[in-house]
Amino acid sequence: MNKPQLHILVCASFRSGGDMQGVCHKKGSADLLPYLENEIVDRELDAVVTSTGCLKACDHGPVMVIHPQNQWYARITAEEMIDEILDAVEDGQVAARYLIEETKNV
Repeated sequence: MNKPQLHILVCASFRSGGDMQGVCHKKGSADLLPYLENEIVDRELDAVVTSTGCLKACDHGPVMVIHPQNQWYARITAEEMIDEILDAVEDGQVAARYLIEETKNV
């Protein structure tokens, strides 16, 4: 496997026992994964998506993180939001209105 340029993390609020619970899960973060995966393929982005355990940013959930840029996005609940974020990524920009400003405190 070649190392992808982007790694997109989506909080699914998994707990150590494997159960999905918490803010991100309750607000439907896992439901957006198929759309996100399809958009990455359609846009031919060199990226991989991973659903994660709790990212400890519940006040901002659902949370999506793009690495290596270390961009933390908040309250991602709609396909249109994903489109805006991926458009920004493709343009080398940041979708500032969804960005969590203080990522060091997350």
